[in-house]
Amino acid sequence: MRLFAAVLPPEDAVRELAAAVDGLRRLPGADALRWTGRPGWHFTLAFYGEVADDVVPELSERLARAARRTEPFPLALRGGGHFGGRALWTGAAGDVAALRLLAGRAAAAARKAGVPTEEHRRYRPHLTVARSRGTADLGPCVTALDAFAGREWTVGGLSLVRSNLPVSGAPGEQPRYETVARWPLGKGG
Repeated sequence: MRLFAAVLPPEDAVRELAAAVDGLRRLPGADALRWTGRPGWHFTLAFYGEVADDVVPELSERLARAARRTEPFPLALRGGGHFGGRALWTGAAGDVAALRLLAGRAAAAARKAGVPTEEHRRYRPHLTVARSRGTADLGPCVTALDAFAGREWTVGGLSLVRSNLPVSGAPGEQPRYETVARWPLGKGG
C-alpha cells in the first residue's frame, strides 16, 4: 500500500484555510489549477511510497516509538509559497523545529523498518493547496496567502496515512486519503 507519515491539522484550522483558499480560487488563472480537496490537507512528514503489507507492523511500531519520544507542540498554518510554479502551499509557524524533529523521526522509523526512502533533504513544512500540470504563474496566489495567519493549535498526534490514487481518469478526481493508524505524541501516548 502507498503510505506516508503526516500531521493532520484540526478541523477548525482547516476551515480557516478553506476560507482563504476560496478567495484564491477567484484570482486570475486559478481555474487552471487543480485544487487539493480539504480531506487531503496534511503536513507530510515522510513519504514511504509502496510498502509491503508484512512491513507495516514494524513501521507502525517504530512510528509509535517516534510519537512517544516527541512532546505535543504548537503549530499554525501561515503564509504561502510555491515549488517551481507547480505546487501552491501554505506553510507553518509555531514550533517548526519540533515538526522537523518529528519528520526526521518518521523518516528514521522507515529506514529502521527496511522501507527504502528518498534521498535526504532538509524538511520544509508545507500543506499543498493546489497543483499545476505545467508551470503556472502562482505569484498572485502566493501574494494573497502571504497575509494568511491561522490560529495556533497543538499537534498531538502522528498519523500513518494511505494514499489511494485516482483510477477512473475523470478530470479533477483527487487521491483519497485514509488514516491507517494514529499515535498520540508524548510519553502519555
